[in-house]
Amino acid sequence: MFEKVLIANRGEVALRIHRACREMGIRTVAVHSEADANAMHVRLADEAVCIGPARSTDSYLNKSAIISAALITGADAIHPGYGFLSENADFAEMVEEHGITFIGPTADQMRLMGDKITARQAAIKAGLPVTPGSPALESVEHAIEWAHKIGYPVIVKAKDGGGGKGMKTAFNDEEMREAFTMAKAEAKASFPSDVVYMEKYLQKPRHIEMQILADKYGHVVHLGERDCSIQRKNQKLIEESPSPALNDKQRKEIGDIVRKAIEQIGYTNAGTLEFLYEDGKFYFLEMNTRLQVEHPITEAVSGIDIVREQIRIASGAELGYTQDDIKFSGHAIECRINAENPETFTPCPGKVTEWHAPGGLGVRVDSEIYSGYSIPPFYDSMIAKLIVSGKTRNATLMRLRRALEEFVIEGVPNTIPLHQEIISQAEFIDGQYNIHWLENYMKNRHK
Repeated sequence: MFEKVLIANRGEVALRIHRACREMGIRTVAVHSEADANAMHVRLADEAVCIGPARSTDSYLNKSAIISAALITGADAIHPGYGFLSENADFAEMVEEHGITFIGPTADQMRLMGDKITARQAAIKAGLPVTPGSPALESVEHAIEWAHKIGYPVIVKAKDGGGGKGMKTAFNDEEMREAFTMAKAEAKASFPSDVVYMEKYLQKPRHIEMQILADKYGHVVHLGERDCSIQRKNQKLIEESPSPALNDKQRKEIGDIVRKAIEQIGYTNAGTLEFLYEDGKFYFLEMNTRLQVEHPITEAVSGIDIVREQIRIASGAELGYTQDDIKFSGHAIECRINAENPETFTPCPGKVTEWHAPGGLGVRVDSEIYSGYSIPPFYDSMIAKLIVSGKTRNATLMRLRRALEEFVIEGVPNTIPLHQEIISQAEFIDGQYNIHWLENYMKNRHK
């Protein structure tokens, strides 16, 4: 097992990794920008190293500074968390070249599954169901040609995309001209490549993903599904597990398909396969070769510490259990609490003057925030995750309602009021929603 792990991230995920390490008897190194000198994970880690100014390009995306910090402190492994360099194959390769273990898949696996076009090809070869799609698009004319082959509506996507960037829908040739140009421009501004492709656009799908764990000896398990359909502009706000849309037969079928695909691909460590689900059919979207923001709800229903397993697998340990050993119990829902205006979603950094996190049975809060903490304006606006679990979905909803009422964040606008509003709507209570539900609801609620 590792003696010291460097955490190459910030915010709640850095604290989450620190906690897992300390429970395993592993010392931690926190790296931080100048803006994060007072962050909670920096305070709690055994060692801390400042790696640059506030801008993430000068700190959390500075590969050389992070590896230098690991070498100076004698860390024998690096955990990248999510975001930043977590799916950067070049970084994973650099880490390994310096004799340090990267806690995640190999660089080659990341390149295969991180590129949406090659991932799609690998998915087809491994037997995963996919939507009709195109190769890389060379021009607007090429895009229109493929749109006619697939049939409108279609969605143009950046091959290196994520977080909703570089994605544009088109319902006809005129819209395709604009969608192609805008998606390519967004891709160029946000990702290493401006290459785009397209897929058939499903009009009322749910967003369902499967969590997997795979060790270096060919053992693969899935930890069930998460329903991430409550989202705005492709940004998730609420996730739950299991999905209210699936029955046990569907759950087992997609779980078996995913597990066999991962075995064939030869992937290792934690990963998530994302699907669109419509009319009883699954369509592979992409694979995230890292820890997911919403992993705690899977931990709640499976009883498995995913970060701990990531560390164990990277150290060379076997999973130690089979699919039949995993027993799912109850229901869990996660709300992402953002420091944003709940109406406009404008980020609102500032000083937290009062903070009270809810507690009680089945209530977990993952956050670095504390009273007096100043939220910096340089990073993602998510400041907390509220994870609630219970024996049934209804019991979980009641507990979530109580926990949101108890949650106090003063000094900065936040999305708690929006979460309270969403979970009180009949469609959410009944589990009758899709990926467009929230945006349609927000458009129509004041009419």
